[in-house]
Amino acid sequence: MKIKHFWYNAFLIENNKVKIAIDPGQNLYLFSLRSLIPKSEWSTITHVLVTHGDPDHYWQADRVVEASRAPVVCGKDLVRRVGSETLLVGPRSRGIQYDTRLEKVYPLDVGESVDLKEFQVKGLKVVHGPIKLKLFGLIKLEVKPGPGERIGLGGTGFEIKIANKVIVNLGDSLLQKEWEGLKPDVLMIPIGGQVVKNTMNVEEALEAVKMISPKKVIPTHYNCGALWWRKLNIANPDAFKSGVEKMGMECIIMKDGEEIEVK
Repeated sequence: MKIKHFWYNAFLIENNKVKIAIDPGQNLYLFSLRSLIPKSEWSTITHVLVTHGDPDHYWQADRVVEASRAPVVCGKDLVRRVGSETLLVGPRSRGIQYDTRLEKVYPLDVGESVDLKEFQVKGLKVVHGPIKLKLFGLIKLEVKPGPGERIGLGGTGFEIKIANKVIVNLGDSLLQKEWEGLKPDVLMIPIGGQVVKNTMNVEEALEAVKMISPKKVIPTHYNCGALWWRKLNIANPDAFKSGVEKMGMECIIMKDGEEIEVK
């Protein structure tokens, strides 16, 4: 099985039967606006998993589905049933508008599972933190997740059971005690919440790793660009890697487009 990372929280998980895209979003840095997962990959994707509705995680989801005809697994708050139609929040719509029609959608609540034949997915509790941005010492933007807010909408983590392996992806989340004892083969965990507190920071992510006890750890969602900030979710991945290794676990720092093999 191969895992390829495309920065933020975008991943491809591939074996000889499936090619799963996690969070096919948009690079939000103004000087590098593009799809995180390259368009050359879209048509061969078999399944799309979306952790929440923020543009860096969700912006290209419907376009990937259009190219691939892949089903979507996502949090239930991204989905609304209207008669016989399944409508999703528009990835590029303003605010919360359920205006995107897709045929194959599997909405999950925390603790719910879906069997997709070649693999199974279970929803995990995640909590997206607030976004507070400052410029020249002044607060310019502060948004808290909640009713009527797009940020963090449909937030869910995923426990993916595939080919005798378990992969956990936590999207953007603050530390949650419910993760204790998951023990996956691979854990994908955000570490960039030191300044912008939308996710765990390095210290909190290390606490989560200790609780979860994975075999391999991939840090995500750090030093990412957004608007005119070249690095918004600032973190030291080497310090995180050192902390993980002190616990006797493997930590893999992946660059944009880098691929690893999990045996």
